[in-house]
Amino acid sequence: MEHDEWSRRKFFERSALLGAAVLGGPVLLSACTSTSSGDTLQTAKNAKKIKIGIANESPYGFTDPSGKVTGEAPEVARAAFKNMGIDNVEANAVPFDQLIPALNARQYDVVAAGMNIKKQRCAAAAFSVPDYSALTALLVPKGNPKQVLKFEDIAAKKVKVAVLSAAVEKGYATDSGVAEDQIETLDSQDNMLRAVTDGRVYCAALTDISLKDVLKKNPSANAEVTPGFDPMKDGKPVISAGGFVFRTADSSLREAFDAELKKLHDSGEWERIVSPFGFSAANLPKPDVSTDKLCAV
Repeated sequence: MEHDEWSRRKFFERSALLGAAVLGGPVLLSACTSTSSGDTLQTAKNAKKIKIGIANESPYGFTDPSGKVTGEAPEVARAAFKNMGIDNVEANAVPFDQLIPALNARQYDVVAAGMNIKKQRCAAAAFSVPDYSALTALLVPKGNPKQVLKFEDIAAKKVKVAVLSAAVEKGYATDSGVAEDQIETLDSQDNMLRAVTDGRVYCAALTDISLKDVLKKNPSANAEVTPGFDPMKDGKPVISAGGFVFRTADSSLREAFDAELKKLHDSGEWERIVSPFGFSAANLPKPDVSTDKLCAV
């Protein structure tokens, strides 16, 4: 395992929590509340500046060792906003479970963290059109000696699984019959990897994109990622798709952003932007996957 890599990334996570970072630049300290109470779209266009929220979860939105805010969601947001005439994108980092509360507290105007579109979240804020889709996977010891490949195997074999705090995988697990005492909730991907390699849990559940990224950054870790799968609920597959999040009142900002996001998807520019982070055209949402449908689940 790359314990030095863990230490470096945790340092930058803590640094990002202290303030805002200009996308593509160093960490900047700023006041907590930063957005206008008027028309957010017009305010951002006038200032040519907007703030986004990230959770330091790689590869979706994170601060790299140089202090640059990057990842799939910030880079896509940067491209969409640039096409809207908003050239300057700054980022605030907060814990994942505080992303929507901090958005509604006006600490920033958009969540750009690859957040999964789910019913409970849709009740608190408004999601963009789906930005990407992803399969779920498990991080397991090399060779996967217990042959655990899905949540139903975790339940049947009574092994322990780690999930990320406030992420959707805990619900996927319990829906599949995994008992609460089999689930350990952790605060970072690095701690999930460590729990698996230290043997405190047998496996960890997250998107296949995230888990492959974890192993890419820790190539000596004694772990592997299972093939991706769709979790099941009531006998039906659960489609996982993520998007950008806006305050419910900011419909003009969301609609303008959606128009530019669709253009990025349709033109192939989206794939060029996201490929360095492990995404491909296969991660584009299917035509029948809509925000309304996802918000109903």
